[in-house]
Amino acid sequence: MARRRFFVDAVQSGRARISGPDAHHLTRVLRVEPGQQFEISDNHSVYLAEVESARKDLVSFVVQERLAAAEPLVRTTLLASLVRFERFEWIIEKATELGVEQIIPLETERTEKGLRKAAEKRSVRWNRIAREASEQSRRVRLPEIHVAVGLADALAIECDYRYLLDEAQGAAPPMLSVLSSSRRTGDSIALLLGPEGGWTDREREMITGAGWCAVSLGHEILRAETAAIAGLAIINAAWNTI
Repeated sequence: MARRRFFVDAVQSGRARISGPDAHHLTRVLRVEPGQQFEISDNHSVYLAEVESARKDLVSFVVQERLAAAEPLVRTTLLASLVRFERFEWIIEKATELGVEQIIPLETERTEKGLRKAAEKRSVRWNRIAREASEQSRRVRLPEIHVAVGLADALAIECDYRYLLDEAQGAAPPMLSVLSSSRRTGDSIALLLGPEGGWTDREREMITGAGWCAVSLGHEILRAETAAIAGLAIINAAWNTI
């Protein structure tokens, strides 16, 4: 069974610590004790570490060795239109598990009024969700969750490939058939996810006019969170065949 992995702020002089609510979770819920070994990440490298002390508000580790960590096969940025927060948080959790490198919330023409401003107050919670999902899925690095932006700003992102998930019937070819046969390890991909109600015609023209490639996930109309998982899973599957 794989060891659990935790994120720490830093590893200094062969030691690391977790404090506050995260330490409380380790001591009161997971019942960690001195002498136990876990993996820790400082968001750059992974280490095998032993618990040196475990108190209610502080868990300290002594590093045993640095562990090998594979680089991601593909670096994905998910540009996700804001939806109701319980569903958007589900997108954050699952996208993190699927290895996304960045999540950029979007305000679109059909974004519910007030969501962008309200999203500013969710930063701490969203990063905590991403952290917990990263530990569960044994990531080396945490995803970066950006502040919400407008569609025009989002379209300027530079990646090797940029895909628009388009739900319009017959408007785009299947995503799997479009993925480049010349893909390489370490390629960067931007995936643009629409809002509830879909893209407006003006937005669709704006996106494709900026050089994004429209792709489809099938005939069915998927909810935003389902489309995010499906799109990211297809990307991962494609790059895992290199």
